[in-house]
Amino acid sequence: MAYDVEKPEEQWRAELTPAEYAVLRESATEPAFTGQYTATKTEGVYACRACGADLFTSTTKFESHCGWPSFYDPKNTDAVELIQDRSHGMVRTEVRCARCGSHLGHVFEGEGYATPTDQRYCINSVSLRLTPDES
Repeated sequence: MAYDVEKPEEQWRAELTPAEYAVLRESATEPAFTGQYTATKTEGVYACRACGADLFTSTTKFESHCGWPSFYDPKNTDAVELIQDRSHGMVRTEVRCARCGSHLGHVFEGEGYATPTDQRYCINSVSLRLTPDES
């Protein structure tokens, strides 16, 4: 798949911290309850840490108590790419940034959360950058 933002791996490595690179470019997962946005209630827009594309907003963020920031919908349906993930002996749906292809996390459905979409976008904090709303 061709993305709007494509860079050689050496450039991604130079621009991202080792933790950011592991998650965004190698599909790793940060440890639960360690991310800077897991419990934040700051209002604003969450963008891809790799390319800056707007992905989620604080208005769709909710408390899932799973250990990672959770959203019930992306900012725009075109902001993310959903890909079947059969790793680790499971069938899940991976969430990637549609602009640069970076790994963000996974989306789950039918877990019983009282959200408008019945979805939980479980996203790694390290893959996001929050720009607070100006008040």
